[in-house]
Amino acid sequence: MFIHNFDPVLIDLGIISIRWYSLAYIFGILIGWWYGKIIIRKKHEIFNEKFELKIFDDLITYLIISIIVGGRLGYVIFYNPQHFVLHPLEIFKIWQGGMSFHGALFGIVLGTYLFSKQRKIKTLFLLDVIACVAPIGIFLGRLANFINGELVGKISSVSWSVIFPSYDMLPRHPSQLYEALLEGLILFIILNITFIKKSYKIGTCSFVFLIFYGIFRIFSEIFREPDIQIGYFFNFLSMGSILSIIMILIGFTMFYFLRNKNEI
Repeated sequence: MFIHNFDPVLIDLGIISIRWYSLAYIFGILIGWWYGKIIIRKKHEIFNEKFELKIFDDLITYLIISIIVGGRLGYVIFYNPQHFVLHPLEIFKIWQGGMSFHGALFGIVLGTYLFSKQRKIKTLFLLDVIACVAPIGIFLGRLANFINGELVGKISSVSWSVIFPSYDMLPRHPSQLYEALLEGLILFIILNITFIKKSYKIGTCSFVFLIFYGIFRIFSEIFREPDIQIGYFFNFLSMGSILSIIMILIGFTMFYFLRNKNEI
């Protein structure tokens, strides 16, 4: 058993404080940006013309905005609409916490679609690249969740259980680390093994990401406390599970659509 004693603030300069969660976002984007360019270099031959890496550089700005706006609005709409209806100005106080992965995902898809149409690039190729690098940010984000002592797991008697004093003094599953392992490390391996195949078809990593992230998230939700303000739907489904089920259905729909078009 481990007692959580991490400080969510890495450096406190008085006026400005540097938090682990902020660093997770920053390094997730920077490492994903760097790695995305590496895999694009290896796969640009699937285009009929050379893919300019500067295009991916330009996409990053779209993605940062999409992640912040989509993630925040997703949290507002899916997880706490009653509160923000009464306190609409707090929607803009993102430094107080409250971001939704599924909202950020929707923002990324929309932002990438708009960018690709403007630049006349295949949307699914860019989404495939993003899918391959996204687990990096997810991994770092879940580690930051653990350091922050948030999104805690359910009460447990396993030997690796963790006590989060800021929450209560009961031993709990370190569900954040489960998610970091499944949604981060393992998903990263699955996607990148898929992407490097010589027979790779555009769109594959996009639906693989949707299906496997959804499965891993639903499994992780079994060990995670539901959001206090929402609880469970039908006494067993969390909001995260419901949104992940939708992800899986969309992923399989993409698979059958692309297969019927003989693109996979």
